[in-house]
Amino acid sequence: MDMKQKGMAAKHASLELAALDGNSKNIILKSIAKALHDNMGSIMESNSIDLRRSEKEGLAAPILKRLKFQQDKIEGVVDGIESLVELEDPVGKTTYSMEIDQGLELFRVTCPIGVVGVIFESRPDALVQISSLCLKSGNSVLLKGGSEASETNRKLFEIIRDASVGCGAPEGWIQLMETRGDVAEMLGMDDEIDLILPRGSNAFVKYIMDNSNIPVLGHSDGICHTYVHSDADMDKSLKVIYDAKTQYVAACNATETILVNQAAAEEFLPEIKKIFDGKVEIFGCGRTREYIDVKSADESNWKTEYLDYKVSVKVVESIEDAIKHINTYGSRHTECILTEDEKAAKRFMALVDAASTYWNCSTRFADGFRYGFGAEVGISTSKIHARGPVGLDGLTIYKYKMLGNGHIVEDYASKKKVFKHKRMEKAFE
Repeated sequence: MDMKQKGMAAKHASLELAALDGNSKNIILKSIAKALHDNMGSIMESNSIDLRRSEKEGLAAPILKRLKFQQDKIEGVVDGIESLVELEDPVGKTTYSMEIDQGLELFRVTCPIGVVGVIFESRPDALVQISSLCLKSGNSVLLKGGSEASETNRKLFEIIRDASVGCGAPEGWIQLMETRGDVAEMLGMDDEIDLILPRGSNAFVKYIMDNSNIPVLGHSDGICHTYVHSDADMDKSLKVIYDAKTQYVAACNATETILVNQAAAEEFLPEIKKIFDGKVEIFGCGRTREYIDVKSADESNWKTEYLDYKVSVKVVESIEDAIKHINTYGSRHTECILTEDEKAAKRFMALVDAASTYWNCSTRFADGFRYGFGAEVGISTSKIHARGPVGLDGLTIYKYKMLGNGHIVEDYASKKKVFKHKRMEKAFE
């Protein structure tokens, strides 16, 4: 089946999928979870093939870490599907209702987007999360993972396809793309695909946007900051900083730059160096190096997403300077302030341009599962219908449904009738 055929099959399936009720979709999701659990051995075997090949090819350590998909991660995605089952069906919810006139009622009701094309890197768990979220929200999905995970992705796709179709999902709702040529062809399929979610480098996302008429939702870099304000609590802040940088360095929500207020620099910088010593390589500005012996940082460091045990550190004069730095070099992903001053925290959270802003907690919380969305298809730094972790709500749009009884516009244009425009507390049924 070529790309055009895959797209057409997904489009046709999306119409059937949109009509499935919540209970039917949950039964299918449970079937997928069971199939993944039952086929754990073959999944790990496929993943081991990818890992061995990638190690021989000299793939970078952070990417290898993302690529690894063994028992703990498989159990994690199965748990994620099971938690997704417990969530409310996002389709068919009335978000607005208006009595236009007697017997003429308008409803805004959530519905699936249709066909979603997702391009992601070396994390096989993303394939499971994305496909299960698309199913729950009633969307067909075309998936393109990195070539380094080809064996794992193919195995996961086959398991999910067979388990879902065997349990009532429409044939063709999930499709796998395996070549770069598939991606290039996909960009021109605006008749079949309704939304593209790219997960990759800044340059890659820009390429997608520049070469397709299909709407694009997503993020490129994850250059996240943690700012230490002048009154930050030492013990609390060090715990947050350490987690934000080291809990999982290959994630897009790991902190890459630490900003320290000059009033806290003398006290904090030696302690930051101490908690990272021997584990995280520090690149510091000139003022940072007056307090601690670290490698020199320049402007390129502020623009770098390390995805590794490396971090940039800069001393700033004020909260205003911290905000200015973040809005200049940040990727609008996730930013944190460490302070005991509520006024300062709220100022920071209001003025920083990011999808998520935090006060006294690790940037690693920026995740659909941790937000209670069940999982996520990605993080959006866009300013359109979905921002931050994109879960079920981000995979739905809405349609207006009007119910009348022979009503015509001419009656209102001629003043024979007048609009009531009265809000109703009523759902479309």
